Amino acid sequence: MIGKLRGIVDSYGEDWVILDVQGVGYIVYCSSRTLGTLPSPGEATMLAIETHVREDQIRLFGFSSDNERDWFRLLQTVQGIGTKVALAILSTLKPADLASAIALGDKGAVARSPGVGPKVAQRIVTELKDKVPSFGHVPADVISLQADLGEQRAAGPVSDAVSALVNLGYAQTQASAAVAAALRETGEGAETAKLIRLGLKELSR
Repeated sequence: MIGKLRGIVDSYGEDWVILDVQGVGYIVYCSSRTLGTLPSPGEATMLAIETHVREDQIRLFGFSSDNERDWFRLLQTVQGIGTKVALAILSTLKPADLASAIALGDKGAVARSPGVGPKVAQRIVTELKDKVPSFGHVPADVISLQADLGEQRAAGPVSDAVSALVNLGYAQTQASAAVAAALRETGEGAETAKLIRLGLKELSR
């Protein structure tokens, strides 16, 4: 199995690159994000590789980092997610942004990827939420707050503060993170106005 290739970029296609490794041209399928990081033909590069062996073909998938390859593998553990959809998701979201979206239950962000509808996005968020900590860096209190909001368990002032920030044009994930940061400073029991003020201060940094 091939785990890494280092060679010269020969040419590009819509979703692939041919990498010349000591005279052998390997067709490597990549996300558009990875393709965008690669150099011009004739220049050297290196890709982390995932090898898929089928009865009638061998396909190589290339990634700019081991982390992106790990996400490619993880996404395919979700029912109904194959290589095409996994690459589409990684073309739309950086691994860190994908980790944050799943940790925060933001299925809307995942659904922005081509070929990913609301039901598939919900399945990704649900099935991978317990696996995100090994890949992402979302604070535990932000994850907890987002879950409380989703299940309508959050205290009134907290829920009202997040809603106010959303009404000001911020995404819910941004608003939740800002209010969670405000709660770290104030502790439980803070009033809505104070949470909004501190949340806006956090968002302006």
